Amino acid sequence: MGDVDAQTRLEAAVEVAHAAGRITLRYFQSDVEPEWKADATPVTVADREAETEIRRRLERYFPDDGLLGEEFPEKPSRSGYRWIIDPIDGTKSFMHGVPLYGVLLALEGPDAVDLGVVHLPALAETVWARRGAGCWWNGRRAHVSAVARLEEACVCYTSSASFAAENREEEWARVRARARLVRGWGDCYGHLLVATGRAEASFDPAMSPWDCGPLLPILTEAGGTFTDWTGRATIYGPDAFSTNGALFPAILAALKG
Repeated sequence: MGDVDAQTRLEAAVEVAHAAGRITLRYFQSDVEPEWKADATPVTVADREAETEIRRRLERYFPDDGLLGEEFPEKPSRSGYRWIIDPIDGTKSFMHGVPLYGVLLALEGPDAVDLGVVHLPALAETVWARRGAGCWWNGRRAHVSAVARLEEACVCYTSSASFAAENREEEWARVRARARLVRGWGDCYGHLLVATGRAEASFDPAMSPWDCGPLLPILTEAGGTFTDWTGRATIYGPDAFSTNGALFPAILAALKG
């Protein structure tokens, strides 16, 4: 993908994420009723309307690109590129009127995820990255922190119950016990805190590709890491954690025991 095409796609992704975010705000802090999917996760009319708008715009701008989203069937790619969509990452937070939810968009090319955008509508924050072009937070360059000791780190997670549910409590306890500060600022927001230097690591013991799509390029371009719990840089792991890079070896060692 050439530089001009890459930048065009990135600018379109930011625009599309903002359009979807505006839809979510119509329903935010209202009495929106969820439906419960087969995997016991909630979905709302806001999720579906936002993803519908994302798909409509991307199909108009890039008709040959594939689409993989959380709420609707996959559209195969004819171009070799595929958009990965999560219209509301953090639906439970959204339902509770908590502003730590995001619209996630990523573009996957033949070799890697080329770009990612996370827009936090209720916080008016947007973080985006393109491979080789850096990570940006509301228009300014984003960098991870320089903290080099786990004992001085702020560590985030999404759900305390999820570690037990995924049989990962022992590994999590080893990390948690050493960290200076542990806070449940979860879903995409925790990982963005790492990318923007406000936290040092964030953990999820269960993830899907649409939860991870933009986080890999965002963390990498900010100078950090985004991997599964074995240390493999991927959006297709069953789990994920991000770090500021400096703490990656220590945290990986703690996870492995």
